[in-house]
Amino acid sequence: MNKDKSGFISADAAGTLAGLFRERVRRSPDKVAYRQFNDDSKQWYDTTWQEMATQVARWQDALASEGLQHGDRVAVLLRNCKEWVSFDQAALGCGLVVVPLYTDDRPESTAYILNHSGAKVLLLQGEEQWRGLLTVRNQLDGLVRIITLEPVTVPAGETRVRTVADWLPDTAGELHSDDGKSSELATIVYTSGTTGRPKGVMLSHWNILFDSDSALEIVQMYEDDLLISFLPLSHTFERTVGYYIPMMVGATIAYARSIPELGEDLQTIQPTLMISVPRIYERVYNKIQAGLAEKSPLATRLFNLAVDTGWKRFLHRQGRGSWHPAFLLWPLLNKLVAGKIMAKLGGKMKMAASGGAPLPMPIARVFIGLGLNLIQGYGLTETSPILTANPEDDNDPGSVGVPLRGLELRIGKNDELLARGPVIMLGYWDNPEATNDVIDDEGWFHTGDKARIENNHVYITGRLKEIIVMANGEKASPADMEMAIALDTLFEQVMVIGDNRPYLTALIVLNEEQWEIHANRLDLDVHDMNAHRSEVFEELVCDKIAGQLSEFPGYAVIRHVTCQLEPWTIENELITPTLKLKRNRIMERFAADIEKMYEGH
Repeated sequence: MNKDKSGFISADAAGTLAGLFRERVRRSPDKVAYRQFNDDSKQWYDTTWQEMATQVARWQDALASEGLQHGDRVAVLLRNCKEWVSFDQAALGCGLVVVPLYTDDRPESTAYILNHSGAKVLLLQGEEQWRGLLTVRNQLDGLVRIITLEPVTVPAGETRVRTVADWLPDTAGELHSDDGKSSELATIVYTSGTTGRPKGVMLSHWNILFDSDSALEIVQMYEDDLLISFLPLSHTFERTVGYYIPMMVGATIAYARSIPELGEDLQTIQPTLMISVPRIYERVYNKIQAGLAEKSPLATRLFNLAVDTGWKRFLHRQGRGSWHPAFLLWPLLNKLVAGKIMAKLGGKMKMAASGGAPLPMPIARVFIGLGLNLIQGYGLTETSPILTANPEDDNDPGSVGVPLRGLELRIGKNDELLARGPVIMLGYWDNPEATNDVIDDEGWFHTGDKARIENNHVYITGRLKEIIVMANGEKASPADMEMAIALDTLFEQVMVIGDNRPYLTALIVLNEEQWEIHANRLDLDVHDMNAHRSEVFEELVCDKIAGQLSEFPGYAVIRHVTCQLEPWTIENELITPTLKLKRNRIMERFAADIEKMYEGH
């Protein structure tokens, strides 16, 4: 580390997650902790650590009035905001276990998690979430208190509901410190299973603290950094990297208003750090590609030259490429191309992290080539979540990085990546069978991901359970193919099919804007409900897919496609809250379309 880290709070010094908060308040009382937009005044406001402590103490006194016992579960259903942190820290400091919920999850799934975890208190946002929960109200008998951040319409006889403004005491006492031992359960995070019911991952204070502490030996984050937070805090990746780790170093967090407003917020906030999943980078990449398609060939050549030169400069800095005369052009290319795109990220971005799923190499190459310091990592909810990350000075974008300090990684049967160490979960809540399925007798956690390890870097090569075995015995990784296909701006969502079938096919959700552009070029009526399933359009789609899969093995050919315009969403139960495809559900929904693609074979 080449910067002063005297303000860093180690895992040992923190002891617990609530201890981390108390120590940060003690060390940095007047420093800005959080920046948040106020919808009423239409302004951004800062909150210091001392002001946060005062708020957390009020929340703790309110929780104490509910008669809860040490180890009781409380749930939070809020979008990212400082109130999420206040509730989390208040609960942890009172010895309670926090259950985060996805704001856009289905009410039935939310009710299941509340019941399965035995949550007694629920904090939710406002009317939208409340209306959803009213549809499953008869399943919420276990809750003793429902708190709403915003006023809601309460049915007659419902006495459990109170707004935060009414529930919190007017004054605050001292911060509670009933958090117990570092080995105790801190949170239960339900994985958004692509099949079956979600499982509750039990993480201790030490799981998360050790992971955060170890990650900071690789991740460059400091007290003067400003991080923009927009991934849901219910996602362990955001919670650890975008909440607890910044607290360890004393960095400031700004909460973006929403994903649609992210572009504007980036330019307003001008963050130095950003954490995202590949889907966000893919959307920006597709916008760039769509914009280039409307520009002159000269503009496209200039863009490609900037990316190519920037990529070569990156390899040279990493010690994996030689100096090139084109580097002399970089100041001009930066001014004309790269700098303008980086300005849209606020102009001060020092590092951007990607995790949660593999980032396609062409996307990584473009962003890195344009000058973004893009770092990939890897982990799972069950591992707190970070297992590996790429160091800035040894960044191989084709890998997911090197193992964190104190962790053991090895390759097991069928090339499965196994992990062991202090970050491995305590188990699945009330599900010992599922726990035993993934943690063996020697303490190795079975990730379910196939990998190889070279030069201390981990390379994820596929999923054990997501391999298509065709009728001819050929095997294909659908996730890799889907990522490659989705790089074309015409395709919004893709699912490859072919298990026990004679050939591969695909279900495609089209990008509506791009569909209209291509339909007009083919003289198709965009208002015709079946135009996107016409033979001429299917031929165009198959040609485009073939181009995207040109570097795949010869058997990786999509013979037929079924295109649609309605996206797969959480609401229609076809993707999880973490945007993973529910393959079985999609296949059930479109069974007739799938069978039609295999007619006569």
